[in-house]
Amino acid sequence: MIYINDDIYGFSAEKIAECIENLPSQRREVALRFKHDLGRRQCVLAYQLLCDGLEHEYGIMDKPVFSYGEHGKPSIIGHEDIHFNLSHCKTAVACAISDKPIGIDVESIRPVKEAVIRYAMNDDEAQQILTSSNPDLEFTRLWTIKESVLKLTGEGINDDMKNVLASDNLRDISIKTTVCDEYVWSVAKADGPLPTSPLGRRLMQ
Repeated sequence: MIYINDDIYGFSAEKIAECIENLPSQRREVALRFKHDLGRRQCVLAYQLLCDGLEHEYGIMDKPVFSYGEHGKPSIIGHEDIHFNLSHCKTAVACAISDKPIGIDVESIRPVKEAVIRYAMNDDEAQQILTSSNPDLEFTRLWTIKESVLKLTGEGINDDMKNVLASDNLRDISIKTTVCDEYVWSVAKADGPLPTSPLGRRLMQ
C-alpha cells in the first residue's frame, strides 16, 4: 500500500508541536533534531502515515518503534515481517507498506544541473534527460526510480548511482512511477504489483 500526503502545511505549528510531544521517545528525538519547521513536519506526517497504514492494514494500534539495519534501513520491532519505507520532499511525504521488501522515494521537481546529471546517470540516461522536452522532470523521474530501488535493497544512495538500473539489479523487482504537478514518486517492490487503498489524504496507485 502506498500513502501520500501532499498537504504538508495543513496543520498549524501548534498542532505539529502537540504531535511531536505525543510521539514515542525514539521518533520524538528524531523530529526534534530538525531545526526547521519543514523537517519536523515531514518527520511527523510520514510517521503518521505509517501509523495509519499499520492500523488499517494490520489492525496494529501501538505506535511503531524501529530498529535499523547495516545501512540504516528501518524495521518495526516486533513486526519484522511487515516491510515499510518512508520518504519526503518539500511538497509531499510518502509511506509504503508491504509484506515484501519495498522502497519509495518522492522528490520535488526542480531545476537540475548537467554536472549532477552526469554524476548520477549513465550515458544513455543522461542523453535521455538532456534531449527530453522537460529535462528537470525526466531527471526527477529517473532519480526517484534509482533511489526507490536502493531503499528497497537497503543500500541507500551510493557512489555507483549510474549502474543502479542495470538489468541484473532489477531482477524480481517491480517499479511504478507517478508524476504529479510538483513532485514525482516511485516505488520499487519485490514480487508483484501494488494494491490500492482508500486511506490517506491523497493516495495514488
